[in-house]
Amino acid sequence: MKMTTEEAFVKTLQMHGIDNAFGIIGSAMMPISDIFPDAGIKFWDCAHETSGGMMADGFTRATGKMCMMIAQNGPGITNFVTAVKTAYWNHTPLLLVTPQAANKTIGQGGFQEMEQMHLFADCVAYQEEVRDPSRIAETLNRVIMQAKRASGPAQINIPRDFWTQVIDVDLPAIVDFELPQGGEQAVQNAADLLSSAKFPVILNGAGAVLSVGGIEASRVLAEKLDAPVCVGYQHNDAFPGNHPLFAGPLGYNGSKAGMQLIAQADVVLCLGTRLNPFSTLPGYGIDYWPTDAKIIQVDINPDRIGLTKKVTVGIVGDAAKVAKGITERLADDAGDTNRSDRKNTIATTKSAWAQELTSMNEEQDDPGTDWNVRARAAKPDWMSPRMAWRAIQKSLPVEAIISSDIGNNCAIGNAYPSFNESRKYLAPGLFGPCGYGLPSIVGAKIGKPDTPVVGFAGDGAFGISVNELTAIGRGDWPAITQIVFRNYQWGAEKRNSTLWFDDNFVGTELDEDVSYAGIAKACGLKGVVARTQDELTEALAQAIKDQMENGVTTLIEAMINQELGDPFRRDAMKKPVAVAGISKDDMRQQVGA
Repeated sequence: MKMTTEEAFVKTLQMHGIDNAFGIIGSAMMPISDIFPDAGIKFWDCAHETSGGMMADGFTRATGKMCMMIAQNGPGITNFVTAVKTAYWNHTPLLLVTPQAANKTIGQGGFQEMEQMHLFADCVAYQEEVRDPSRIAETLNRVIMQAKRASGPAQINIPRDFWTQVIDVDLPAIVDFELPQGGEQAVQNAADLLSSAKFPVILNGAGAVLSVGGIEASRVLAEKLDAPVCVGYQHNDAFPGNHPLFAGPLGYNGSKAGMQLIAQADVVLCLGTRLNPFSTLPGYGIDYWPTDAKIIQVDINPDRIGLTKKVTVGIVGDAAKVAKGITERLADDAGDTNRSDRKNTIATTKSAWAQELTSMNEEQDDPGTDWNVRARAAKPDWMSPRMAWRAIQKSLPVEAIISSDIGNNCAIGNAYPSFNESRKYLAPGLFGPCGYGLPSIVGAKIGKPDTPVVGFAGDGAFGISVNELTAIGRGDWPAITQIVFRNYQWGAEKRNSTLWFDDNFVGTELDEDVSYAGIAKACGLKGVVARTQDELTEALAQAIKDQMENGVTTLIEAMINQELGDPFRRDAMKKPVAVAGISKDDMRQQVGA
């Protein structure tokens, strides 16, 4: 069949149903963007490509549907790096299209030239460059299928002089693989361990969310065993929050109940998780990982099994299929040992933690430091971060999709949100990029226009993506709600400064004359300042109403004191010592022009 290269490219996108693209327009992509409208592809032109990539991540995580990132070659493409690496560790299947400088000029150091394949080699699950115009559809089809199979971003690199060429091409076939259900013997071994367990615990990760029916399969298994179900850090939506067996998230500022329950386990089924180290770090002073327990790890990627924890049984497979297979092979009396005592332990542990969490108002100082005491004294009438989170919970709809940015105040909120369905919690993941909260929730709203969405960010992280306020108020962009915790500081780094650097606050302070609510108003959006819990609860309720009924985007500045939560990485920091000593007297003056 005769067609142009851009027609072949777009027809391949249509075969896969990829109808949303995020980025900034550029001449290197115009031959295909020109026919996007005729093809039914919506191009969302963001304010910055990094945010566009995070919008794409939010869209796909909320919907389960692939979308595309695309921009001008060179600087437009380099701006995608942070977003693509974020999507990689979020296991998000995305299509990264990177137009390249023309073949006839590449290597000459020309305008906007960049070695784009090397740039993303460590950021994508698969990458391929188009070698000949006639192979453009074949290559694109393979890249899309690899993104789906690996559940990660995949890159196609296309020299821009390959466009507008007439080729003779047959559109390729889509070949989908059936996901593995785990080795028969390994699944049986797992079932035997769980059948004889006295205190089995299930730990759900992102794989339980990504697997079709994964959470439901884990629910059936958990109920058969009466096993508590914990979830990994930033995966609060990996099990129904209203279920009596849900124990909450592990890791930083997570659920004490989950930590206390998994510490008692003699067998742990880790379902769809790579057991990343950050998700199992001690919390609240509890070193909870059960070192003597039998560990069953289920992951679709064999390279991640046994990578961080000693594993008794490793199973390569889809979370839903493996969980079903284990359930089918359980002994008739599986879970009966100490069942009544275990159920009582789960209920009382959860109840005690819920009461404690409700009463937690203040962040604690480490011995020898007093920053939080000083912060409360400086602003005695201001909300603490936990007061703000409790106020938010009163108005947050149970069906809402929320996003979280990286940073101290968002992390303090880790233990608060729970969800009755999956694909509701968009957190930045283990790459930890600042600026994720706003763009990801915009992408989620684009994908789920009938669902209320709320983004969360600290004021430091929000400053990285604040320019998107200039983009999202346009007519065809859906309304969202964004909450910014305003305490005028980079909180996580400030806590590090108090603990290890004697309150030497280098680069931690923000401009108190900046009003994000004012910026929102200047961009034609609604900006609100909330100074009390009642004001915050009321503002969020109104913002949700405006979002869903009136198509109005609202930014809420939640004014909070400067209390600081626990540091992210106690394991990675230590107090420095002076050896040679540093003095200003040793600074030499440069000779300028």
